[in-house]
Amino acid sequence: MAIKILTKNPCTSQWTQASLYTAKSLGHGPYQAKLLRNWTREFVLNHEFIPEHSWKGGLGRSYLDDEDFTQKINLYLQGLGEWIRAQDIVNYVSHPDVLERLGRQKPISLATAQRWLARMGYRWTKTPKGQYSDSHEHIDVVEPSMRKWNNDSTQEVEENLLPHRKVLWYHDESTYYAHDRCRVRWVHKTEKAVPLAKGEGHSLMVAAFVSADYGWICLQLFQAGKARDGYFDNNDVRAQFKRAMEYVREHYPDDNHEFGALSASKMPKGPSPTFGVDINVMGPNGKPVYDTDGKIKKERACMANGKFADGHEQDFYFPEGHDHAGQFKGMAAIIEERGFSDIAKKKAQCGKSFSNCPEGATDCCCHWFLYNQPDFMHVESLLKQDAKAMGFRVIFLPKFHCELNFIEQCWGYAKQCYRMYPPSSKEEDLEQNLLQSLEEVPLIAIFATCSLRFMDAYRKGLDSAEAAWAAKKYHGHRTIPENILSQIGTLMNAPRCR
Repeated sequence: MAIKILTKNPCTSQWTQASLYTAKSLGHGPYQAKLLRNWTREFVLNHEFIPEHSWKGGLGRSYLDDEDFTQKINLYLQGLGEWIRAQDIVNYVSHPDVLERLGRQKPISLATAQRWLARMGYRWTKTPKGQYSDSHEHIDVVEPSMRKWNNDSTQEVEENLLPHRKVLWYHDESTYYAHDRCRVRWVHKTEKAVPLAKGEGHSLMVAAFVSADYGWICLQLFQAGKARDGYFDNNDVRAQFKRAMEYVREHYPDDNHEFGALSASKMPKGPSPTFGVDINVMGPNGKPVYDTDGKIKKERACMANGKFADGHEQDFYFPEGHDHAGQFKGMAAIIEERGFSDIAKKKAQCGKSFSNCPEGATDCCCHWFLYNQPDFMHVESLLKQDAKAMGFRVIFLPKFHCELNFIEQCWGYAKQCYRMYPPSSKEEDLEQNLLQSLEEVPLIAIFATCSLRFMDAYRKGLDSAEAAWAAKKYHGHRTIPENILSQIGTLMNAPRCR
């Protein structure tokens, strides 16, 4: 290129100017221009001369091109566990035998180790987070309770359908923020940086019920916060639940709809004048009352009565006229009133948790004894009581298992649409964009079918990791094959390529 510039460009009649012009056009400086002049002179004298990289390994080569060396580094990193560092590679190369093999006098730099990690496939990022791997054996999970849909979201026709079809409603809440925008996009190199608003901006929470048959119902918008609408508590959930039951009874009366306590954990063993249940203090406007420290005020309420084996109520507090009138009786007295003896010799609890209790024991300590009493085990929640009063059924899914509640996928799709809208600079815009994003959620039955596959996998005996694999492999199917366990066993026993 320098020779071409020298012979054809009249502005660079001197050889030095031609080499400088060439070096600058390639993004280099005077030193590169000097190398160009030297290489050109060598080539004029010897046409077989080709400049080579000064590094010992040769032109463009790296120590990682040696597969055996790369394999040894990988084995070394695997032995360190998942929390590896670039410094670990530096330490490995610093070993005398490794330096001798590489023909080096000094170890590599930290920057070189970071480049090696990138070349070997590592990325500096957050640990990939999968689904939770426990509690999926819950009876409400493994029990089939949803209808099935084809790939085009039409309902699968089954024989011997019940007179009334079953409709399952899911409930959840999600919060939208005004400054929640899509941050990753194609940006032109000439685009300038613009100021950004601090924080997440105004927030608006939405609580709703959704089904694959009828979509969204009973949307409730809520400005969560101490100085706003307070917080969405159990009373709000119960009120919205009652509105949903009334709505489906009025608009879909021909379907069977399903919607998806006593505690001894902190009871003292003996009498206590302070034991009870802390509840929120509510103001005249129906909202919680806050203390000077910003926390909700609490008041102590007595526990509800228990029941003897014959169905009669058992009062947990001493009656009027007793020396300890109004005080909590304590677990020992409650158990003795039920006809059991030698309770005074038992501990309040075996350890910090029930996992410290002996396996198979039911009366090792007072806490575990009461937990195994029928009136403590079979107390219905307020939601179940509300549902039973109106002729509906409630299903409680296990915590932290969003793959079983397809409304989570609906929230995700809606927020993806929301982030592409213009910024919600006003609260009115935030509400409008929120509602518009929910309307853009297409074919909710597709999300419901995805949850169905997980339920079907758990029902067939797969654990959490196996269910995730099967749901991905059979993403085009409505259910998991019946022989899925034998397939997994075949894969586990198959010989691996080395």
